[in-house]
Amino acid sequence: MKAALHTVTSAPELPAYVPSGNECELFEHAWQRHLPVLLKGPTGCGKTRFVAHMAARLGLPLHTVACHDDLTAADLTGRYLLRGGDTVWTDGPLTRAVREGGICYLDEVVEARKDVTVVLHPLTDDRRILPLERTGEELVAPNSFMLVVSYNPGYQTLLKALKPSTRQRFIAIEFGFLPPEQEIAVVYAESGLSPERVRPLVGLAGRLRALKGHDLEEGVSTRLVVYCATLIAAGTPIADAVLAGMIEPLTDDSDVKAALLDVARAVIG
Repeated sequence: MKAALHTVTSAPELPAYVPSGNECELFEHAWQRHLPVLLKGPTGCGKTRFVAHMAARLGLPLHTVACHDDLTAADLTGRYLLRGGDTVWTDGPLTRAVREGGICYLDEVVEARKDVTVVLHPLTDDRRILPLERTGEELVAPNSFMLVVSYNPGYQTLLKALKPSTRQRFIAIEFGFLPPEQEIAVVYAESGLSPERVRPLVGLAGRLRALKGHDLEEGVSTRLVVYCATLIAAGTPIADAVLAGMIEPLTDDSDVKAALLDVARAVIG
């Protein structure tokens, strides 16, 4: 059985993050009042970086789980494993976060199997408990525990969607792409490419995002703009960097790709 892909971090330094509104204050108030948080927004708009920033800001360990189609409730809570001939219970990342405190962040929670949301429900109401049927334990979350989940509304389908009964257990913070001047500052800080050279890349990203729902399933993320700028800063020709960093990741359709390159030439030259 496939184990959950997860990482535990405790960052002494504050990961860079540029607020676009009052999301930092909302998150901090939610933590103080023991409220679970749902982050929603397009791919690469800063949700994961925001959680890392807030975990460091609050001085909390961060347990991150990358959700996927095969992720089960047992991957989160734990299971018995054979070790040296003995059967030993091993906590999953969610159980470890509840025992030790900190933020448990489930990235793209709609990708996980349906039984995952059932496990989360007791942690998202005033009980704040995690029943472990296999060990007979009922863990009570400490004050330092916080549950955060994220998803991309654009990827929701009839088969993969958060039920209203689950959504309404969280406060929700919506994320979008930053205004151009702020996005330029972020890309400059992440890539080292000068703001003057970043500006047309951000302009191109804005043009390509306007095509979402027409020729593209998803717009250009800030992450891709950073990748493109990083390539240029390393010496890659602009045309090659734009193709590799902002066009190729968006589509495999040759006609759509050609149209996007035409837009790129018109914006960047």
